[in-house]
Amino acid sequence: MRPTLVLSFCPPNALSTGVAAPQQLGWARATDKVRHCRAGFRACRFRGLFSPLNQRLPGSRRWKAPQPAGWKACPTDFVASAFLVLIGGATFLCLNGCSKPIIATPPPVVQVMEISGTNMPASAEFIGQLDSPQNVEVRARVEAFVDKMAFVEGTDVKQDDLLFALDDKPYQERLLAAKGSLAEAQAALKKYEADVARLTPLAAKRAVPQQDLDNALASVDMGKAAVLTAQARVESAQLDVGYCQVKAPVAGLIGAKQVNLGELVGKGQPTLLVTLSTLDPIWFYCNVSEVEYLRAQEKTRLTGKQVQDLPVNLVLANGASYPDQGKFVFIDRAVDPKTGTLRVRAEFANATKVLRPGMFGRIKVDLGVRPDSILVPERSIVELQGKSFVWVVAADNKASQRTVKVGDQLGSNVNVLEGLKAGDRIVVEGLQKLREGAAVQPMTAMQMAQAGATPAEAKPAQE
Repeated sequence: MRPTLVLSFCPPNALSTGVAAPQQLGWARATDKVRHCRAGFRACRFRGLFSPLNQRLPGSRRWKAPQPAGWKACPTDFVASAFLVLIGGATFLCLNGCSKPIIATPPPVVQVMEISGTNMPASAEFIGQLDSPQNVEVRARVEAFVDKMAFVEGTDVKQDDLLFALDDKPYQERLLAAKGSLAEAQAALKKYEADVARLTPLAAKRAVPQQDLDNALASVDMGKAAVLTAQARVESAQLDVGYCQVKAPVAGLIGAKQVNLGELVGKGQPTLLVTLSTLDPIWFYCNVSEVEYLRAQEKTRLTGKQVQDLPVNLVLANGASYPDQGKFVFIDRAVDPKTGTLRVRAEFANATKVLRPGMFGRIKVDLGVRPDSILVPERSIVELQGKSFVWVVAADNKASQRTVKVGDQLGSNVNVLEGLKAGDRIVVEGLQKLREGAAVQPMTAMQMAQAGATPAEAKPAQE
């Protein structure tokens, strides 16, 4: 069955009084929902909703809508115009009936904090390394084989404790030979002295030539020199024998051995046997830049303290704080021109031997209290392209970004050196909702708690 479209309209002579008809189309305005006609209808049928009336169909002649008796066919232009008018009227009515009132979005809720001055502890922090006051390398002083190791690695040793025993047999023989030479020299000296004693009275009586007495006196002097030489050889041999007993030069913690039993040491150069370190007290070395040193001096001048009297706290590599405080014991005389730094040393007690040489750490130096400092939460700082910003809420509750200069960090807060003053309100929560110059609904942390919602959970006010 072919689709048909029936359009009803009033003839031009049948419109109600007071209703203007379109030009020669014969139907009422599209906005009238009901048409009152005095007589009859005219109908218009055409094949297809979008096919023109004069379109030629395959296998047929030009089609014309059949007309009932007494009815008149509608013009093609009239049908198209009527169809468009109906569609436009329906769209207009739908838009007027479906539109809803637009509700204005309330300003976002943000948590703010009012800035106030406070007393901030002034401090400086430096990175450095621990070292022992005495790191003693124990070396072999004679050429010999290792016969014995008399210590346990990694334990404390006392001064003069035996560490290594070397083979001393060759040196014992040299000592005995030196002692024999000394005895010969002493015997010869005695003979020379006896000759002098015998020839002295004879020479006084001119019984012997004076030359014999002079020769005897010279022999005595030569004998004394030979005795001294022999004694030196004996002492040297005794030292070599003593060097075969390697003892701890200082008390401290001993490290790992560097040689094994039966190994030849001391051949050509002193061989490293073991390293010994004293641990109590222990030193902390750090390099302080020239700027940091001058800044610390300025801070101590304001607080009325001296650098040597400042308490020093040590922070270990795991973030834990060392319980005992230290002090500065050495500041180098000059700045290193290659690095532009000044070498500084602090001393810490280490009775428990927890601190070991080579450990890295940080020291915090208490420089006193800095009054009227401005502290803000770290989460309120926005960093962008190397600069720091905060969001400030003005008296009209409009947010704006402001550049600030930050200083030291104290816990979860940051010291603001420039850009803020007491009385300013900054945003600490809800930063992602802010736009430059946009209105906000500021609330303090206490107000948030009373409302039972955070900025992320706060619901906008209903109009």
